[in-house]
Amino acid sequence: MNVSSPQAASSSNETELEADKAKRAKLARRSIVYGGILYAWARVVYSTLRIKIVNESNLNFSGSGSIFVTWHGRSFVPANLFRGRGFWALISLSRDGELQNNIFKRFGFQTVRGSTGRGGVKGALQMARKVKEGGVLAFTPDGPRGPTHKVQLGVILMAEKSGVPIIPMGISADRRRLFSSWDSYFVPKLFARTFIVVGEAIVIPVDLNDEKRKEYAEKLEFAINRVECEAERLAGHTEYPNIWPIK
Repeated sequence: MNVSSPQAASSSNETELEADKAKRAKLARRSIVYGGILYAWARVVYSTLRIKIVNESNLNFSGSGSIFVTWHGRSFVPANLFRGRGFWALISLSRDGELQNNIFKRFGFQTVRGSTGRGGVKGALQMARKVKEGGVLAFTPDGPRGPTHKVQLGVILMAEKSGVPIIPMGISADRRRLFSSWDSYFVPKLFARTFIVVGEAIVIPVDLNDEKRKEYAEKLEFAINRVECEAERLAGHTEYPNIWPIK
């Protein structure tokens, strides 16, 4: 019968910790390199776009706090549009989140690590405090893993606890590439005519139960789909999928 000594167990734990530390350091280095490349590419593409913002007056930059939302697959344009404003972003705790965190910081966003999944409640409440103090959050309520075009309750909780409005945004372009990812990630092609449609603010009442939060989540889904459908129409894409209802 083999019994490991305390010294052997301690040595094994130290080896595992060192291996984990090295793995994290490698991931951080990779995120810095890839983040720099993707950021530079995004800035070049965005600089060529011809952008029209519809209902721009609905965007609130007054310092009173807001939550801007669009679907995860349409985040390329807002990340560039809101560059350098000191807005907030809630970034996943996942391995992919390390790369996203690096990219968003390059865009000039302040970040909190968390999501509507793992670490979500803590991250949502922390972010609610930031926007209640006057910050602006740019958020994708179907992220980080979907399903696409489905609002998760984290954004409703943040708006409820902070008292700030949620402002839906729809984005499209006449020429674009849709990647074969879970969210059909959208990137406009060079010199594309790009449309951003801003919807009416949605205010979430306080002290909701879970059933009411779900009702507001559905209301927000319809609102984002409507402005996205309108952006698609303006860009010349007339067939919006029926699986993404607008009312």
